[in-house]
Amino acid sequence: MELTPYVTSLRTALNAAADAAAADVREAADRLSYAVEPSLRLTLIEAFGDAAAEITTQLEGVSVDVRMRGGNPEFVASDERMDAHYAMPEPPAPPAPPPPPEPDEGTSRISLRLPESLKARVEEAAAAEGLSVNGWLIRAISQTLDGAHTGIQIGPQGVNVNLGRRITGWAR
Repeated sequence: MELTPYVTSLRTALNAAADAAAADVREAADRLSYAVEPSLRLTLIEAFGDAAAEITTQLEGVSVDVRMRGGNPEFVASDERMDAHYAMPEPPAPPAPPPPPEPDEGTSRISLRLPESLKARVEEAAAAEGLSVNGWLIRAISQTLDGAHTGIQIGPQGVNVNLGRRITGWAR
């Protein structure tokens, strides 16, 4: 909300009131009108804040705030009921590590050669999830083969967020 028209209106009214007086009084009134501008702006902003607080107490589930943007106040109303309705769901818990192999199921060894940069990323990802590199690789391969991995990659290093195939929510 631009405050300049209101400040200009007060300045004009003050100068109009001083027009009937002598030249030195008119000059003093003009100087005074410029000197009180910061105080007037602050007083208006305080009044807007008080009004927003009073409106908030009278409206159930609605919050009205006054925020400053570029030196000018801005009113923001938010409906807590809508916020709760459209809130993003909690991200799903990370998948559990794969179950250990059955006792009668043997394990086999495989030799895997990775570029150093990829190896470092695998080690980082495993450490972040509290798994060994081997456990992390087993889980990643199992999920890929079982079709459970439907996440998306976000960020330069690719942080995996498993959102499934459907994204819902509300953004401002």
